Amino acid sequence: MRSSNPVFSRRGFSRDNGYAVNAQQPQAGGPAVGTNPYATGNPYAAEGATNPYATNPYAPQDAQLGAPQQVRGNVMTIDDVVSRTAMTLGTVVLTAVLSWFLLPVDSANLGKSYGIAIGAALIAFVLAMVQSFKRKPSPALILGYAAFEGVFLGVISAAVSTYIADGVVIQAVLGTMAVFAGVLIAYKMGWIRVNRRFYGFVMAAAMGFMLLMVVNMLFAVFAGGDGLGFRSGGLGILFGVIGVILGACFLALDFKQVEDGVNYGAPREEAWLAAFGLTMTLVWIYLEMLRLLSILQGDD
Repeated sequence: MRSSNPVFSRRGFSRDNGYAVNAQQPQAGGPAVGTNPYATGNPYAAEGATNPYATNPYAPQDAQLGAPQQVRGNVMTIDDVVSRTAMTLGTVVLTAVLSWFLLPVDSANLGKSYGIAIGAALIAFVLAMVQSFKRKPSPALILGYAAFEGVFLGVISAAVSTYIADGVVIQAVLGTMAVFAGVLIAYKMGWIRVNRRFYGFVMAAAMGFMLLMVVNMLFAVFAGGDGLGFRSGGLGILFGVIGVILGACFLALDFKQVEDGVNYGAPREEAWLAAFGLTMTLVWIYLEMLRLLSILQGDD
């Protein structure tokens, strides 16, 4: 099953991606077809699933979850994911801070800064789409996406802090960190069970949420005002909370995909893909948190 994250959906740590082997042939040194010990306890794996990374010459031979593995070279580890994620998020933070100070949002420069921010957001979107359709992760594309995304976040955050709610940016950052830590703890403790039912619920909720946001945006563009009111007042608070919860669910799905990639012996380069997906999810949570807190403080 593929992740809710569009990066993982295109080419992540799913069972049916390009690394899948011939289901009729057992792999030398590995479990026979239909007897993969990891497949029996894995809600994502189809019956008779084989190791999708078995063709990786560096992959460990034992794919059983929790079993000791002899790591033999260029395979992805949790340390790889952490280091690549730190680099990607660090790029986002660095460019966001620079744009905050170099692109002022006072009345004389607001239009220009907004224009640069929108342009950066479009470039980041294009880079994200290009990476999503590439067969292999590209560190240059991923870090480029992070840099331009940071420019957009820096300008938007500065504008919100200046004109709507002073100090809300720090609160949104702390809130995003709290959500990340909470979901990680809940996932590791087994309080969140990522299975097909969980995946289906999150995907259905995300599609409904995005559809409502698009409809609201269209009403705002053609009818003026705040559209259907999904981003202000009581409805705005409700949809802000839903957006943060969806982001938390995306994190759980991403953690599952990363865990599967490590246990299946994914190539080390896939750690960049994991960092890319996690960064996109954290950006989602931050924006929803920023919007929610802005509404709450604006109503005070």
